[in-house]
Amino acid sequence: MTDVRITTVDETHHVEMHALTGAVAGEKKYLAGVQVPPLESAVAYYRSLAKAGFPHLVAEHDGRVVGWCDVTPVFGDARSHVGVIGLGLLPDYRGMGHGRRMVEEAIRRSWELGLTRLELTVRVDHTVAIKLYGKLGFLTEGTKRASVRIDGIYHDVLMMGLLRESPHGP
Repeated sequence: MTDVRITTVDETHHVEMHALTGAVAGEKKYLAGVQVPPLESAVAYYRSLAKAGFPHLVAEHDGRVVGWCDVTPVFGDARSHVGVIGLGLLPDYRGMGHGRRMVEEAIRRSWELGLTRLELTVRVDHTVAIKLYGKLGFLTEGTKRASVRIDGIYHDVLMMGLLRESPHGP
C-alpha cells in the first residue's frame, strides 16, 4: 500500500484518531493505556498539540486514518527542548514502512521546532519497534523494570532517546 499519505492532523481527523487509538490500545501490547479517554478529552489533547505547534501526523489510506505519530512536550522549563514520540498503526498497515515515514517526518518537524532531544518508551517484547527506532538513531538509555502492568502481568520497557546533536560537542 504505497498510496498511504502522511499529513498533519486537523479537525476532520479527530473522531477517526480517537477510534484508531482505541483499536491500538485494545490490543494491550503497544500503548501505555488500554482504554482511550472520552472523545472530548482526546480532542482537547489533539487541539493542545496543534496549538503548541508540536508534530502530530496521520497516515491516510483511501481517506481513512490508519495510523498516527505525535510528539508531545515534556513538563518543566528545563526540559523544554524535549519531546516524547508516540506512534500507532492499524495491524494491516504495519511492516510496510508507514510507521518509519511518520517517525522520520516527526523527527524532522521536531528539529525545525527547535527541539534537540526526542524520547520514547517501548516494551522490551516489541522487537519490531525497537529495531525501527534503532535504525532511526534512537539509543537505548535504560530499562524500566515492571513499568507496565496489563491484565495483572508486568512488562519491562526500554527508554530510548535521540539527540539532534551532542550537547557535549562533536
